[in-house]
This record gives sequence, C-alpha cells and structure tokens, in this order.
Amino acid sequence: MSEIERYYAYQTLFSGRRAIPKSEILKKLEISSATFKRDLTMFRDRLNTPIIYDRDLGGYKLENPDALQQLPGLWFSQEEALALMTIQTMIGQLEPGLLGPKLKPLQTRLNKILETQGADAKTLSQRIRVVHAGKRRLPLKSFELVAKATVDRKQIEIIHLNRQTGESIKRTISPQQLIHYRDNWYVDAWCHLRGGIRSFAIDAIENCVLMNTDAKELDSEQLQQQMQSGYGIFGGQAKAWAELKFTVERARWVQHEEWHPDQKGTLHKDGTYTLEVPYSDERELIGDILRMGSDVKVMGPAQLTKQVIAIAQGLLKQY
Repeated sequence: MSEIERYYAYQTLFSGRRAIPKSEILKKLEISSATFKRDLTMFRDRLNTPIIYDRDLGGYKLENPDALQQLPGLWFSQEEALALMTIQTMIGQLEPGLLGPKLKPLQTRLNKILETQGADAKTLSQRIRVVHAGKRRLPLKSFELVAKATVDRKQIEIIHLNRQTGESIKRTISPQQLIHYRDNWYVDAWCHLRGGIRSFAIDAIENCVLMNTDAKELDSEQLQQQMQSGYGIFGGQAKAWAELKFTVERARWVQHEEWHPDQKGTLHKDGTYTLEVPYSDERELIGDILRMGSDVKVMGPAQLTKQVIAIAQGLLKQY
C-alpha cells in the first residue's frame, strides 16, 4: 500500500470511532510497527494532524478529529516530491520567467516535505543542469502574451520578422500550441493573413498585442497532421522521403535516435544503417545531413542529393 493509499485508509479508520488499538491498526492497514511509527511522524510533522495514544481509551485517536477532513488533497512522497522538483528546476533553467512565479507556492511545500524526510532540497538545482546549444534570446513580454493567448484562446496581433527575407510583416494569428524545439520556442497558429496554419519563432516576434477576439479553433488531429508531417520545425504535407545511409561508426548513435515520428530504419549486416524520413522543406534536413559530415550519404531522392552536393561544393570554395 502506497503512502497516499494509507492516508485514505487512516481517514476511514478514524472517521467512525474515538480510539483504535494499535494491533487493529496494524492488521487493517497491513503494516509493521516501524511503518506505523513513521506514519505517526508524518501526520504530526508533514500534515499537522497528530495521532495520539489515549491511555484511558486504550487506543490511538486524532488529537483534532476534524483536522483529517481539512488536510490538503495534494501531497507527495519523497520520490514524488523529488521528481516534481526536478521537473521544476529544469523548467526554471529552460526559461526562468515561464512558470517560476506560478510554481513558487508548490516549491515551498515540496521543500518542506523533503526536509522532513532528510533530503536537502536547496542543493537540488546545483545537481541538475540543462545545457543549451543555439538558444536565441527570447523577448519575455512577447512570450508571456503569446502563452496567455494560447491558454485563454484569444487572437493576437503580431509583427513578425521573416529572417529569410528580412521583412517584418503584421499579422493576426490564432495560437494553437506552444512548441519548444531545439532550445527555442515556437507557436503553431492559424494565420488570418495567409489563411492557413503557420509556425512562428517567438523570438522573431517584434511586437505583440493581445486581442479580445476569440481564437479560431482547429481540430487537434488536423493540426498534428499538418505540423508533424514534415521534417523538424517545418510543417506542411511531406513532399518526399529522404533515404540516408550512415557509416558503421555513426550508426551506433543514429539507430537509437528519433529524427521523425514516422521514420523507417534498417540496420544492415555490415553495421551500416539506413534511415528514411519524410520532409516538406529540406532546409533543416540538409543542415542535419551536413552536420554528420562524411558519416552519411544521401541515397535519394536525386534532387536532395544534388542540393547537398551543391552546398558542399560551395563550402569547399570558402577554403
């Protein structure tokens, strides 16, 4: 029986009688004397609901019978508290202004739970580190407004910088979901200017205004199909499948990686590995191919092979 299950068992046990012999408690809850002793400490220190022994009645009872009904409905074991604090620490390092203030009351309570069980919550953040690579500076105000609009289901008016063309365009969008991808934040939204689903880098939003107009709602399955069909952050219907063959050395890593939810992988007898992934826009895929250097070869389609060769030749000219 878990700790939370025992709590409810104690609640039932003490709700109908004034005092209960220890032997009956151990039998009903199927616990040892040592566990019962720990439970007494838990109720006293963590839940502020002491269970005391009444010599006159020959059993245990609640010092304040009404307190058990007033106990908070959300409390955790040491393992659960550690897991939650680990997640919170990672979120804080991921984006300090995202949930920190909102989770402050929960953090205080988790700290108390861990301290009563001999764990040092204060050093937890020193033992967990999130390493960022290629993280772009995020305008916190824009992020908070986009996040609020996404949760509250409201439209927002944005000025978004298209880094490819260098043009800033004013748009009205209906945010659907926030995406954290490769250390950067994006918002998948219905673009009212273009009349379709688009993904916007939040750090490229130069200005953001929250509107009172309700956001356009999209079917979740439609959204997932649209935004996950292509490779990486680029949405849209997949136009082709890339076939990549990795060397024996690189295959030891790649065969355990997920490049796309619908990928197909084949480990060959000679130790090489073939990976097939769909893509709608080849830019990010080509970047990942080049990152692998000579450890990967594009087997198809022919157009993708030509593009990689052209970029590789351009790279040689730089040297």
